[in-house]
Amino acid sequence: MLRRNFTHIARSPVAIFNAALMPVVMMLIFVYVFGNAFDVGEHYINYATPGMILLAISYGLSGTAVSVSSDMAKGVINRFKVMDVSRGAVLTGHVVATMLTNVVAIAAVLGVGFALGFRPSASALDWLGALGVIVATSFGAAWLTVALGMAAKTPESAGMSVVPLIMLPFISSAIVPAAQMGQGIRQFAQYQPFTPIIEALRGFLAGNPSGGYTAAALAWCAGFAIVGYLWSRATFNKRA
Repeated sequence: MLRRNFTHIARSPVAIFNAALMPVVMMLIFVYVFGNAFDVGEHYINYATPGMILLAISYGLSGTAVSVSSDMAKGVINRFKVMDVSRGAVLTGHVVATMLTNVVAIAAVLGVGFALGFRPSASALDWLGALGVIVATSFGAAWLTVALGMAAKTPESAGMSVVPLIMLPFISSAIVPAAQMGQGIRQFAQYQPFTPIIEALRGFLAGNPSGGYTAAALAWCAGFAIVGYLWSRATFNKRA
């Protein structure tokens, strides 16, 4: 299933662009073009890189949702049902493919970040903590995306269903601190799921991890994963 999903991704230029190149483009725009316009109290590249990592995760989700919905709409699942293929492998293949695609996108973002002057103060243990947050976020978001794609009636609507997950990082502390936002939007940014994830990642990369943000981030990721897994399995069993 994993090899099959990677073959589909490789044959889709749009999926490759969204998953690997678009996060780099967004980083260049926000850091290299607009970076001097933001006052964040430190070198902007150090502030923005954790948010760009989360953007890299979210930008690849639309391809996963469309791929899952296409499988359900084209009847390929019915072929799998009469083959010696585990039903769980069909869903897990999409999740693992999404996570590995995220690895490529995050590596590209970090590479560009280092080229632009990103200099984290993280120790080896802090890097492990940051990696844990990244893996947990990618895992939870992947399962939630699979569920959204499974519930969509058409591949087109599946692509639209993940737009909130793509847009939420823009209304968080990814680009500017939530405290600098206007009334109303500031409260939304402070209490939405992606802000504690970004702040937890930012703390690890800065060498000053926050236990509160890390606990909140892992709780959100666990919630995403549990809801996505149960929802996707229920929908799969109903539609297959």
